[in-house]
Amino acid sequence: MTTTTPSRGRRRAPSRIERAAGKAAALQKPRVILALLLLLGLTSVMLLDGYLRAEVGGDERVRDGASSSKVPDKIINGGPILSFRSGQATTISVPSKTIALTFDDGPNPTYTPQVLKILEKYDVPATFFLVGSMVSRYPGIVKDMVDQGNEVGIHTFTHVDLSYQSDARIRREMTQTQLALAGAAGITTTLFRAPYSSETDAIDNYSWPVYEKLGEEGYTSVFVDTDSDDWKKPGVSKIVKWATPSGTSGAAVLMHDAGGDREQTVAALPKYIEQMRAKGYTFTTVSGVIEAQNTAARAGQQVNAPAGTAGGQFQGGNQNGTDRLQAAHREATGTTLYEGKALVVAVAVAEYTVPTLSVGLVIVGVAVMGRFGMMLVLARRHYRLRNKRRFSWGPTVTRPVTVIVPAYNEKECIANTLESLAKSTHPIEIIVVDDGSSDGTSEISREAARSLGMTNVRVIRQENAGKPAALNNGVRNASYDIVIMMDGDTVFEPDAVHQLVQPFADPEVGAVAGNAKVGNRNTLIGAWQHIEYVMGFNLDRRMYDLLRCMPTIPGAIGAFRREAVLQVGGMSEDTLAEDTDITIAMHRAGWRVVYQEHARAWTEAPGSLKQLWSQRYRWSYGTMQALWKHRKSLTDKGPSGRFGRVGMPLVVLFQIVTPVFAPLIDVFTAYSMIFVDFRAALYAWLAVLGVQLVCAAYAFKLDKEQYRYLLMMPLQQLAYRQMMYLVLIHSCITALTGGRLRWQKLKRTGEVGTPAGVG
Repeated sequence: MTTTTPSRGRRRAPSRIERAAGKAAALQKPRVILALLLLLGLTSVMLLDGYLRAEVGGDERVRDGASSSKVPDKIINGGPILSFRSGQATTISVPSKTIALTFDDGPNPTYTPQVLKILEKYDVPATFFLVGSMVSRYPGIVKDMVDQGNEVGIHTFTHVDLSYQSDARIRREMTQTQLALAGAAGITTTLFRAPYSSETDAIDNYSWPVYEKLGEEGYTSVFVDTDSDDWKKPGVSKIVKWATPSGTSGAAVLMHDAGGDREQTVAALPKYIEQMRAKGYTFTTVSGVIEAQNTAARAGQQVNAPAGTAGGQFQGGNQNGTDRLQAAHREATGTTLYEGKALVVAVAVAEYTVPTLSVGLVIVGVAVMGRFGMMLVLARRHYRLRNKRRFSWGPTVTRPVTVIVPAYNEKECIANTLESLAKSTHPIEIIVVDDGSSDGTSEISREAARSLGMTNVRVIRQENAGKPAALNNGVRNASYDIVIMMDGDTVFEPDAVHQLVQPFADPEVGAVAGNAKVGNRNTLIGAWQHIEYVMGFNLDRRMYDLLRCMPTIPGAIGAFRREAVLQVGGMSEDTLAEDTDITIAMHRAGWRVVYQEHARAWTEAPGSLKQLWSQRYRWSYGTMQALWKHRKSLTDKGPSGRFGRVGMPLVVLFQIVTPVFAPLIDVFTAYSMIFVDFRAALYAWLAVLGVQLVCAAYAFKLDKEQYRYLLMMPLQQLAYRQMMYLVLIHSCITALTGGRLRWQKLKRTGEVGTPAGVG
């Protein structure tokens, strides 16, 4: 065993890497916050869209058998307009030969404009009771409606039955609809019609307190005299017939411009207007009825109205509609106006974002399923090719090789690493490059080598310069033409080196990726990473190997021709992923990079979520840096161009684009469970999970792993995968905003040793 005297003793001041890591960590915090804010924003948009798309319709709902003992008889037997003056409930009837034409559930982008066009053609005003969520989605229609001289009222925000709602919910339904009206047309209204309501005799003890409360707040509740029942789609003639009052009675008539297929309503409306005018009827709004009653009251007239009500004859069509509308409409000002406009803008964003994301979901879904299919097919083909009896890389490689172990504060692990190498069945020399450790890594390495009787170990201590510099130092000092690079927290199986170097019998091979295993897999986080390593990494490598575009030689176990490493300039410090960087450089230099699944190493995976985040952030961001650095390979010729046009698109698609947008699957699953169809969404999610389980099970079969770890997979999909999404989003934000990290040291425990039964 030989040693190299360090150029400088142990330093108390923070090292360069420690200073850089601290500075970088401070810079990353805002980016993490930005990533979380983006996720929160997406979630908020989805929730808003789902809330807005609550089902509107279902007027067939009735509430039978409810008592009305608390409702005054004069209200039950009164007219369709209920107001509260000086705390007293009063109803108003529509004057004879007068129609207050009302529409519920709008606006609808298909039918409401058609209804408005018909009303404009016949110069007929109407009162539209609007659903707030629909108003916020189609503000332009509402503005046209008001500008045309029509009247609007509130039909709640989500078309909910207020009879069973809390005071807070009632207040929210009304306030949100008022804000939507303010943002859409710059007005608020005093008119209200409850969903699932009909005539006043349907008021019961459940709904009466709601009308009383709203009356105290200044709202006029509007019911109906005549229901067209157009929601039943009975045919045009029946809609006209059912909407026609008996004799010469006036009526508040109910139709619908939304909430379902309203083609029959649109077809019936002009026929109804013509028929009623032929009978001598005029049309007005709810405010027109109220104004007529007020006028009659002031003149001391008694116009035929039922006992307990007041009424007045209204004439004149729509000629003074704008003046009458002021009675129900109020100009929105101040906070209400600005909040309303903000609501409309937010809804517009949601209306644009969700369909766009839906398209993205389809693309991502196809890409994810395509990747699974490609991995299964190519991994199976790779397995069959490499395990044929006649398959051979060439003559058996038996010559000695150099194993380089970069180490920075690896006191917990370095002894186990050297002990595993001492059992190697292949002749090796070992170079431990201590990158300025402050925990006695060098001394522990020398002591471990002495206790194990290893004479083939050299310990080189250098000033702290980072992992790439440590590896390059090892390459320069290597005695042999094949160098194996491993991490200081990794242990090799006895035949790992021998298996790893066999592909070098082929002179075209410049680098070999080994099979990295998670050693500390008995914890929950470790088990999740174990599944990821077997399925996501090793199955991928089989695919990339067959396509001859392997993107990464894992730092835990990889072998290189020394000549090839020197040819591409050694391990680069330009990126955080020096292993990916040099692998791509090997491809571009014309060397072949292969995967040797039989060369197994056991590494200690991060034991905490914080360390896992740090590691995966470095991996994903470093990969992006390496791809950008070698972007010119897209237009190169030969082997470089092959990687650029085959490997690089696959890496970008499968390791960056698809994972970045993969959260859409989970977001839309949750969205569908809440707002669409819980059972169908659950089945779809389980189907995707089933496909993943099949892929994972096949990967475990190829690697001869125990299937029991797959029991952790559903929980992995719910928790672990979400964290990986956030890490990648964080990396993308960093890539877009700039930033850099140096080699980060993870806290190790040294619990990973050569597995029992191996050796």
